[in-house]
Amino acid sequence: MAKTKASGNSSIIWVSRIFVGLLFIFSGLIKANDPLGFSYKLEEYFEVFHITFLNDLALSLAIILCALEMILGFALLIGVRAKQVAWGLLLLIIFFAFLTFYSAVFKVVTTCGCFGDAIVLTPWQSFSKDLILLLLIIVLFRNRDRISPLFKPKTGDYSLLIATVVALGVGFYTYNYLPVLDFLPYKVGANIPDEMKIPPGAPADEYEEVYQLKNKATGATKSMNDKEYIKSNIWKDSNWQIIGTPESHLVKKGFTPKIQDLSIQDAQRNDYTKELLSNPFYSLVIVTDDLHKANLTALSSLNALCINLIQNYNMRTILLTSNSAADAEAFAKVHHLVSEIYYVDGVPLKSMVRANPGVMLLKNGIIINKWHYHTVPTYDELVKQYLQNQ
Repeated sequence: MAKTKASGNSSIIWVSRIFVGLLFIFSGLIKANDPLGFSYKLEEYFEVFHITFLNDLALSLAIILCALEMILGFALLIGVRAKQVAWGLLLLIIFFAFLTFYSAVFKVVTTCGCFGDAIVLTPWQSFSKDLILLLLIIVLFRNRDRISPLFKPKTGDYSLLIATVVALGVGFYTYNYLPVLDFLPYKVGANIPDEMKIPPGAPADEYEEVYQLKNKATGATKSMNDKEYIKSNIWKDSNWQIIGTPESHLVKKGFTPKIQDLSIQDAQRNDYTKELLSNPFYSLVIVTDDLHKANLTALSSLNALCINLIQNYNMRTILLTSNSAADAEAFAKVHHLVSEIYYVDGVPLKSMVRANPGVMLLKNGIIINKWHYHTVPTYDELVKQYLQNQ
C-alpha cells in the first residue's frame, strides 16, 4: 500500500515538474521574443507602485526576468540544483501572483504581459493561471528532495550554463534585431487602413446604465441596472428617487479593430493619416517615439539614405515621432534631417517597430517590410529589391 502511495506521489511530482517547467520556458521565451515590449509593461508597473526611478533599468530587468523563467524551467525539467530551483520558482510565482492580483483588484494594468502580445490575458485570467502554478510549485517545493536529476551533477551544471547563455542570448538578439515572431498589429504584410476599420455588421460594445436609488420615506438605498429598474416597476413608486448621475458599465465587448489609436498629424495638428496611408508609391517611414533617446549614428545613416532616395527616386520619406513640434523641428535643424516630420502618440509608435529608430517601407498603407536600425538595407539593396522594376 505504501509503495502504491509513493508511486502516486512520484507521478504527481513528475506531472507538476513537466507542466511547470514547460510553462516557465514558454512564458520566458515568448516574452524574450520581444523584451522591449515587456520592458514597457514593467514601466507600467513601476508607475503604479511609484518607483519610476527604475525605468532606466526596465530593459535590463526584462531580459533578466525572461531568461530567469527559461533557466528555472529548464533546470526543473532536468532536475539540476533542485532545492535552489524550487526556492526560485516559489519566490518568482509569489511575486507574479501579487502583481496580477493587484492589477485585477485595483484595475491598474489591463494586461499582465505574461505571454507578451502572443496571448493577451486579463489580470483575473493571469491571476487564476498564477494560482494554479502556485499550487503545483508548492507541491514541488514540499518535495524538492525528491526531484531526481536526469544527468550527473557535472553534466547538469554544464547544461544549465549553456541554457543560461542561450536564454540571455535570445533576449539580446531580439532586442537588437526585432522579434523573431511579430505578434503586433504593425507586422510585415499588414494593411494598416484595413486594420483600423470596423466591418459592417460587427458587434458593438454593449453597456448598461446603473442607477443609485434612495427611498425618501425610509432612507434605504439600492443599486439597479436599467433593465432591473424597468422590470421591477420601481420607477412607479414616488418614494424611490435616482441619486446622482447613472453610471455606464460595459457588459459585453464588441468588435475591436487591431489598430484603433493611430492618428498622424502635422505641426498644426492637421490630420494626414488617410493621405499618408493611401500613397500608391513606396514611402520610407522612420519611427522614433523619442528623438532624444534615438541612436544618433543610425539617424545620420538613415538621413543619408533618405537623401539618395529623394534625389534619385523622388521617394517620400517620413519621420514619425511623439516629440512636440517645436522640439522635433529644432532637433531636425541641428541634425539636418530631410524627411517630412509628422506626429503620432507614443503608444502606437512603440508598437510599429521595436527599435529607436525603426524603419518601415509602406505602399498603399501596406507594410512591405520593416527593420531595426541595425538591419536596414543599404541604398543599393533597397533599389535592387523594391525600386528597380517599379
